Amino acid sequence: MVFQQGGCVYILTNRYHNVLYAGVTSDLIGRIRDHKHKTYPNSFTAKYNCDKLVYYLFYPRIEEAIAAEKASKGSSRKTKQELVNSLNPGWLELYHDLIKE
Repeated sequence: MVFQQGGCVYILTNRYHNVLYAGVTSDLIGRIRDHKHKTYPNSFTAKYNCDKLVYYLFYPRIEEAIAAEKASKGSSRKTKQELVNSLNPGWLELYHDLIKE
């Protein structure tokens, strides 16, 4: 899912849900694939095995997505957990639904 002008904020976790990572991208499927395959082995997500997509939200402009991601990264763990719970209370893996579309 590549966006012409827009972007997406996403949150990843590991299998134990004890690490959260917020990111932004204009290619959600490709970016999550990178996380899952540890394309960047020295990255935070590779080091802490964050490859489970539990939250994403699309924005019509990439600048909006970047601003939302910065706000998310500056927020507390509790705030990130509340974001996930608001759209995905079971913390289910959302990536598989994306690749079916």
